[in-house]
This record gives sequence, structure tokens and C-alpha cells, in this order.
Amino acid sequence: MKNQIPKYLTIKQQANKSSEANMYIDGEIVTDEWYDSDTSAAGFRDALKDLGDVKTINLHINSPGGSVFEGIAITNMLKQHSAHVNVYVDGVAASIASVIAMCGDAIFMPSNSMLMIHNPWTMAVGNANELRKQADDLDQIAKASIATYLAKAGDKLDEETLKELLDNETWLTAQEAVNYGLADEVIGANAAAASLNKKFAQRYRNVPKQLISEEASKPQVDNERQQILKNSQARADALAEQLKNLKEAY
Repeated sequence: MKNQIPKYLTIKQQANKSSEANMYIDGEIVTDEWYDSDTSAAGFRDALKDLGDVKTINLHINSPGGSVFEGIAITNMLKQHSAHVNVYVDGVAASIASVIAMCGDAIFMPSNSMLMIHNPWTMAVGNANELRKQADDLDQIAKASIATYLAKAGDKLDEETLKELLDNETWLTAQEAVNYGLADEVIGANAAAASLNKKFAQRYRNVPKQLISEEASKPQVDNERQQILKNSQARADALAEQLKNLKEAY
């Protein structure tokens, strides 16, 4: 049986009627969903409820990251769930997606997948006091991520080394992730290797060249946005016509 609730999170119940379920995070971690691949904390929560009483969740991740707080919420939901969670990094788990991956009781990485860890960042405007607060907030967020990585890594990774990896925006191969305790097992390569679209390739500093996707970026507006733009343009055209008529009248 295949169910899809919500649209961007695919759930497949196994034939044995509920003991195991596969879930997929295949795109950006967001607050508001615009694309089928987007995943939000609210949507993930609803999907978990829809699973019912399963004993095993196989979570497949291929995500460039996104919203820190949405990702932390998803991570905590999975940690609190009674099921055994197997995480499979199908292509790439970057930024907050790598934090979500740490929720796994077991983490599996194909030999051609990658895990990227870095310090959180944001875009901010404001006066000096407001910008200092933004920096302090980022430090607090970083502490939460550090605690999550170290909890998974155990004695394979110390805090000093981890902070250095975060400072350098480190792209770990599957074997390197295992060596640092951030994954448990390297498995056979996937047919499709890890890749990033141009949006995220430009956002991150040290993206390996082989990960930059040559595929055309997805459209910047979907049908709903296109309709909003059309409506806005129609109002602008109407206003321009009214102004033209007023000028002609005077």
C-alpha cells in the first residue's frame, strides 16, 4: 500500500501491515512548502502520525539543508518516536539535513554519498545591538548542533575536532563520516551520486566540484505563484491605465 501525506513526504507501508515504513526527505527543509520535495516540521509531524504504530522507520535523506529550527524539530520528533530509526543518506545530507540524519539508531551511507557539516548562518539587518544578538543566537544554535553530532559520534570525535570541521564547512565522504562516528556503515554505491543544485552550490563555500548539478534549476515560481504574479501585474496595468486617463483629462 502506498500513501502520500503530505504531498512531499512519501510513505510506503510494508506488506506485513505496519511493522515497517519508509519515509523520504528529498529536498529543502522549509517552514512553508512551495514544492513537492519540500519538507516542513508540521508536515513531517502529520506524516509520523499517519504511520501509526510501526516498529521500524527507514528514513531516506537526499537534502541540501534549509531551516535550522524546522530541522531540529524533525530531529527531536524522530528521537522521541518509539520506532527503531534507520537513516539512509541516499545522496547528500548537508547542513541541517546532516543533523536530522543523526537521529538514526543506525546510519547507512552509500559509498558515493556525502555528509556536510558547518556552522549555522543567517542573513540579518539591523543596528549594532541587533546584529550582535543575531551572532549570539547563532552561537546558541551551533551548541545544539554540536551536542547532536557528539552524541552520535561517541568517542570517535572530540569537540575541538568537531568545531574545526564545522568552521571549515567540511564535506565528508561516507567512509570519513564512519571514521568520525557520524555514520555506522558504508554500503554499496547508489546509481545516482550526490549532487546539489546551483542555489545551494552558491550558498555554501566549499562544495566539491563533482557535486554541482548540471541540471536546470527548478522553476522559480509554481502555478500558485504565477497566478499571484499575474494578478499583481493586472492590478498594476489597471492602475497605469487610470493614471494615463487622469493625465489626459488634465
